[in-house]
Amino acid sequence: MMSDELNDKRVTDSIIQDKSIKFAIRIVKLYKYLKEEKNEYVLSKQLVRSGTSVGANVSEAQRAQSKADFSAKMYIALKEAEESAYWILLLRESGFLTDKEFDSIGLDCEELIKILISITKTTAPRKDLK
Repeated sequence: MMSDELNDKRVTDSIIQDKSIKFAIRIVKLYKYLKEEKNEYVLSKQLVRSGTSVGANVSEAQRAQSKADFSAKMYIALKEAEESAYWILLLRESGFLTDKEFDSIGLDCEELIKILISITKTTAPRKDLK
C-alpha cells in the first residue's frame, strides 16, 4: 500500500470509529428516553442492540487479521447500520419519535451507512477477470 493510501485509510478509519461511537452513545441515550419517557421497550431494545453493534464491529475491524477480515467486519457494521435505520423509521411511524427526533438520529445513521458503503466497496475482494 502506498503512503498516501495508508494515510487515507487511517483518516477514514478514525472518522468511522468516531462517528460510530458517537452514534452508539446517541442510541443508548435514545433507548433510555424511550424506555423512561415513552414506556417503549421492544423496538428500542432492538435499536440499542443494532445501533451499538455498528461501533463494535468497526472497532473489531481495526484489529482484523486480514484485508478480507476487515472487509467482512465493516460489512457487518453496514448491515447493523441498515437495521438501525429500519428500527428508527419504525419508531417514527409508530409515533414514538417525532419528525424532528427522527430527522436528527436518522441523518446520523444515513451518514454512517454512506461511509460504510464506501469502505466496503473499496475494501471488498476484487473479482478479476481471468
